[in-house]
Amino acid sequence: MNMSLVRSANWLTQAIVRSNKSPKVTNVAKRIRLYATSEDPRVTKGLVIGVYQKEGDKDPKLTTSGEKFDDRVQGKVSELIKECNITGQLGRGKVFNNIDQEFRSVAVIGMGREGAGFNELEMIDEGMENARIAAGVGARSLQMQGCSEVFIDSMEYPEQAAEGSALAVWRYNDNKQKKNRTIVPKLELYDSPDVDAWTRGLFKAESQNLARRLSDAPANQMTPTTFAQATVDALCPCGVTVEIRTMEWIEQQRLNSFLTIAKGSCEPPVLLEISYCGTAPEDKPILLLGKGMTFNSGGICLRPCKGMDEYRGAMAGAAVCVAAIRAAAALSLPINISAVIPLCENMPSGMACKPGDVVTLLNGRTLAVRDTDKAGVVVMADPLIYAQTTYKPRLVIDVATLGSGVVQGLGGSATGIFSNSHYIWKQFQKAGSLTGDRMWRLPLWNYYKKLVTTNTSFDISNNGEGPASSCLAAAILHEFVPCVDWAHLDIRGVGMLTHYGTIPYLLRDRMTGRPTRTLVQFLYQMACPDANK
Repeated sequence: MNMSLVRSANWLTQAIVRSNKSPKVTNVAKRIRLYATSEDPRVTKGLVIGVYQKEGDKDPKLTTSGEKFDDRVQGKVSELIKECNITGQLGRGKVFNNIDQEFRSVAVIGMGREGAGFNELEMIDEGMENARIAAGVGARSLQMQGCSEVFIDSMEYPEQAAEGSALAVWRYNDNKQKKNRTIVPKLELYDSPDVDAWTRGLFKAESQNLARRLSDAPANQMTPTTFAQATVDALCPCGVTVEIRTMEWIEQQRLNSFLTIAKGSCEPPVLLEISYCGTAPEDKPILLLGKGMTFNSGGICLRPCKGMDEYRGAMAGAAVCVAAIRAAAALSLPINISAVIPLCENMPSGMACKPGDVVTLLNGRTLAVRDTDKAGVVVMADPLIYAQTTYKPRLVIDVATLGSGVVQGLGGSATGIFSNSHYIWKQFQKAGSLTGDRMWRLPLWNYYKKLVTTNTSFDISNNGEGPASSCLAAAILHEFVPCVDWAHLDIRGVGMLTHYGTIPYLLRDRMTGRPTRTLVQFLYQMACPDANK
């Protein structure tokens, strides 16, 4: 590419796009910027196209839609790929301005190896995940360029491209002045007839973004009452029934374990009962239970001040359940889903639960609260028993941020799952491999049961003995689901703030909304088993 061509076309090669990193200016970009006008027109429309990684002596290859666009601009994209040494490495690429009359900015993003598929060692479909990453990185880079409308190459996976781009451009802007908010561009599918798959991807991503918004809101703006209203606003327009149970009702139902923790806060507790009917009313539902602790200070066993604000996300389990039901309704899944969401705060006060307090549960057993910092299983105990008695479900899934052990064992790589059903575990494993939000099974052995039930003074301890906090928490919950298939998703490592190993299409140091899409995919597999054979 000679410099006269640069002058006439006024192409502006931007920095290498790297997810969540500051851009680095290349030498080519420095040279070309000398010929950019001092006042470029405002960028409005942008386009993201994918390019496969070069292999051997072969040049990087554009996707099908990318090749069509390259023909439209007389091969300018191919020329720039060679000149700027774009290799097609996953998530790496460049943004070019003013190479097309319609699209002022075009992001050319690497998609990794062409033909990538299921990786058994990684337990992930790399082709799908690569599309999410490339679309997400490209959409975010154009968002930073000020594009108000971004068209996305389907990258052979339109549903996954929609997920990656919609997740990448989302921002929690509620507490910023409007003039300082990052603009979230409108996303459109480029040059592909598969609009249905694209729309499904947007539904799933928007549901995860709902979970992110609920989890990231400050605790004073997302109290139990506020969360309940947000749930009504999100679900009722989709035809989902939401019943809000107040303090008086909770006392009448004798949900003592829930009240034991909730009474320490001035904010009144709320219990939500949610019902989505997608098939015959007499069909047994899948029951979801999400831990909805809108702030967890640790109670009398107060947490350290540093980092305590992160525990506004202790209700991430509840947020994921609400978001998954919204997606199920939007996708019209032929399945019945019921959910019970206990919402409260865990605060220190004269009314707060004291270490060593013992509460009698609905099933007559006693639960000792030996550590008020580990109040999650206490809040969930009676609602879990109540929900099974009321709904008689075919399957129970609880979602909660519980033990720190899952963080130490898995980091942010996967959700820790405990289940008494091998079939349920395999379905979740499959769902995670398809969504890129993986699950990893952890042990639910009698070894842990003994550590939480062996005491002469009470039946169950809320912390057990030994360091395996996540396994102990799962063993406690297992005591409350004796006669039904059950899975416990411990999302402590994936659902709260991400400080390291951030997925490229999510944001560092923000709540993630994980594993909403995996739960939605699991519900789809349960609703349509024949479609997965």
